[in-house]
Amino acid sequence: MNNEYEADLITLTDDEGTEYEFEILDTVELDDKVYYALMPNFESDDVENDGTYYIFEAFEEDGEPQLAEVEDEELLDKLADIFETRYSEMFEDEEEPQE
Repeated sequence: MNNEYEADLITLTDDEGTEYEFEILDTVELDDKVYYALMPNFESDDVENDGTYYIFEAFEEDGEPQLAEVEDEELLDKLADIFETRYSEMFEDEEEPQE
C-alpha cells in the first residue's frame, strides 16, 4: 500500500512580484464567501515556517482569482476556530482503531 502524501500547493505573488509557495490546508465556505487556510511550504526557503498558518479570502477581480489576507479580527477568530476544529476532527478519525 502506498501511503505517500502529496500536498496541494499554491503560489502567491505579493505586490512587489515576489512569489511564495503555500500548502492548502483546508477551505471553508462561510456567508457565501470562500476562505483558505494556507501554510508556507516546508520546502520553500522564501518563507519561514514556524507552524503558523494564514487565512485568506478568495475573490475574483477583473475575471482573475485573487486571495487576500483576512484582517477583520472577529472574522479571523471565527474562521480559525472552524479550521482548527475541522483539522482536529480529521486526525481524530484517523486515530480511531479499526475493528
